[in-house]
Amino acid sequence: MRTYRRLLTVTGLAAAAIATAGLNTSAFAATTLTSGHVDVLDAEWDGADLHLHVHDEETDTEYEPADVALSVPAAAKVTNPGYGFLGSGSQIWLLPDTETEADAAGVLFAGVSTEHLSTGVFTNNNVNYQLVNATRNGAATEDFSIYAGSGVRWFDSNTATTSYKSRTYTVGSHNHANWAFEEAGTYQLTFRVQGTVGGVTESATAAYTVVVSS
Repeated sequence: MRTYRRLLTVTGLAAAAIATAGLNTSAFAATTLTSGHVDVLDAEWDGADLHLHVHDEETDTEYEPADVALSVPAAAKVTNPGYGFLGSGSQIWLLPDTETEADAAGVLFAGVSTEHLSTGVFTNNNVNYQLVNATRNGAATEDFSIYAGSGVRWFDSNTATTSYKSRTYTVGSHNHANWAFEEAGTYQLTFRVQGTVGGVTESATAAYTVVVSS
């Protein structure tokens, strides 16, 4: 049985004080996930609203995105495979698309899941994930992408293009691809999941903190 955790986060005046002090708010995340199978984007429908959770498959625990920091250690660095959208650096930080590679490197095996959504609820049995915003160290970044296989982009934070900002998934599916970061730093990735129920558009939006270490 899955465990649900909703832990205290820094909000309101406290958050403002932290921002004023120039502190990294990710340091206040209640939980840091460093390795294992984790569905970062995990959509659920409670009969009235869509929700986004982070689902730790290792412990069958679900977290609110605001309560989690995802760690990408220096051990995640690999040789840049040379796809143009990954920039000109010789190395990137990679969360690979196979569990064998992720376990060997000791990094997260990051997933995109709709497996907790039932068929017959959403129009065409589809929902759409959208990359709404991406920052690194507080500024807009072009350094994040998710791609499958030999450079087939799913998402790309490059602000020079409007492409690769959304992708449709069949409900009841479980998906993995390569999560790539071109520079170290603290990323804030905002995603939205959206679907149509009975002619009404339903959505949920959440921000995820990813700490990429040099």
